Order: sequence, then C-alpha cells, then structure tokens
Amino acid sequence: MIGYYIHHQGMGHLRRAQAIAAELPPGSVTGLSSLPCPADWDGPWIRLERDDLSPGPQAVDANGQLHWVPVHDAGLRERMGQLSAWIRRAEPSVLVADVSVEVAVLARLHGVPVVSVALPGVREDPAHTLGFGVSDALISAWPRQATGMLYTGDPELAARVTPVGAISGHPVTEGRPPGPVTRVVVLGGAGGGGMSDADIQSARAQTPGVEWDAVGTNPGNRTADPLPRLRAASLVVTHAGQGAVADVAAAGIPAVIVPQERPHEEQFTTARVLGSMAGIPAIVTSAFARQDWAKVLAEAAALDGRNWFLWNDGRGAARAAAIISAVAEGMEADHVTLPAGTRT
Repeated sequence: MIGYYIHHQGMGHLRRAQAIAAELPPGSVTGLSSLPCPADWDGPWIRLERDDLSPGPQAVDANGQLHWVPVHDAGLRERMGQLSAWIRRAEPSVLVADVSVEVAVLARLHGVPVVSVALPGVREDPAHTLGFGVSDALISAWPRQATGMLYTGDPELAARVTPVGAISGHPVTEGRPPGPVTRVVVLGGAGGGGMSDADIQSARAQTPGVEWDAVGTNPGNRTADPLPRLRAASLVVTHAGQGAVADVAAAGIPAVIVPQERPHEEQFTTARVLGSMAGIPAIVTSAFARQDWAKVLAEAAALDGRNWFLWNDGRGAARAAAIISAVAEGMEADHVTLPAGTRT
C-alpha cells in the first residue's frame, strides 16, 4: 500500500496526486488529506482533521525548526493520531508527502520510506532541510532543463531532487501555432490576487474585437475543469502556480504569466525560469493591470504554443510513479529508468 499525503491549500496538490495515482496499480494508493475524497479517486481515502482552525495558534514553528505544529491544538493531535493509526494498520511500503515536512518526518519516525515533492522557490530554512533530508527520494514537477527552480542552500540536497517534468491531469495536445489573438482566457487561482474584475474590464476595453473570458478569478466564475475553455483560447493569462502552468502547457496555448505573492518566492521563481527558457511560449510580466494590452497581444501572436512540450511532455506523472514504485520496492531512486517523453 502507498500513502499519499495531499496538502489542502488550493487544488494543485490534489490534481497532481490524482495524475500520479492513475499511473500506479489500481486501488494501491490511499489518499491522506483534509480535502474530501474526489469522486474519481480509485482507492481508500482518509479524511484528516484540520489543524489550522484554531483562532489563536501558538508557537506554530517549533522555534523555527518546523512549519506548522501549533501547541495544545486538538486538531493537530487528532490529525497526527489519524496518520499514525493508519500507518500502524496499513503498514505502507512508502508515503508520498505533497507537501508537509511534518508528515514526512512522522512517516519516517514510523520506519516508512518517504518520497517528498519539492516545490519551487527558496527553501533553505531548517524545516525544509529536515524534510528533504529524511526523504528517501525527492521529486519535482518541472523539466530537467528548467534550472534555477529550487534553492536549498545545500548542493547535496539539491542534487538529490529528480525533476520529472510538469504534471497535469490533462492529456498533452499538439498545441496552437502562432496566429492572431482573438480570445483570451484569464485563469485565476485558489490563492487569489492579481486579476480583478475591473482590470479585466480595462483589458477588454483596450482590445476591441478580442473576447476576454475570466475563469477562477472570483468565486462566481470558478470551474472544476477549465480545460475546454483553455483549448478554445488563443492566449491564456495566468498566475505561475505549478498546476496552472502544467494545464496551460498541456493545452498548448501561448501564455502571459503574472506571478503572485506566495511563500518562499514560489511563483516568482517559476516565472523567472519560464521567462529565461528558450522556446517557452510565454511572456512574463509583473502585473495584470496595464494600459498596453494591445501591444502585449500583438507580441503574443508570434508565440508557438506547440513549444510547451518543453515544459510538459505528458510523462511527468509516469516518471513520478516510477520513482515512488522503486522506493516502495526498496530500490534507490537514482537507479530507476524513467519513461521517455511522448514525442521528440
């Protein structure tokens, strides 16, 4: 049995887990999360108690050594007890942490091998160093050629991270060739920020004849599956969250990337790397609110969406699953032959 801990903030962690679980034997993955079980999850699911509902959490970082362990918190006690009880009962062969240093350490203290998902950004703090250090394998959802996505402060730790490529729950399509921009999808994220209704209206007024479609920018226009609207677009304006970029890349649509404030410089790091990679069909900008959208759209018309294959070749989830399976079988991740891309 494989345990997969899924962080409940946003939807990117869940979608990544679903894509990876689909590459593993049916029914072999137990989801461990505060989120409700998705309707299409094939396997057991443990709904964990929330540990972030206290109105006044105290000493949450254990003197800077961990990320979230508030003292005297009933939710935290119940949550960790649930995890320990499941580990004792299920005797998992491996636990995937996406993401929690505390869960990774808890599993390893029970003698369970751990595969941790490394996120982009500056992660040199003691908690990340601990979580990475106790993990038997570290995977990251970006391509190997995307250098500069993660700074750990420890070259040996950084060298242990295996980039598997972007992971989206959607199949990769050939993508859109260069051409006029007639329909723009503005893709918001669960974390919010950066794309207000007023600013979208301003962009619409600046570009007569161009259709602007807002998806997920406010509670009223959120959707469980933005893919059909992405594929119908000639340009996507999106934040730099891993899941959003992976989905845009799967759809093969040129993009304008507007990174948002997130812990550890996560989105700014991703945007910087995307902007530096040759061939990536994206324009990186610091703000959505601007008065030159006609110029931006003209520049975007020259982008070739088919080059998103450089970021998402459709095999990231399969590579992650291969590493997880290897650790479960007692193999070293460095010795795993990873699946090749779906095209060259």
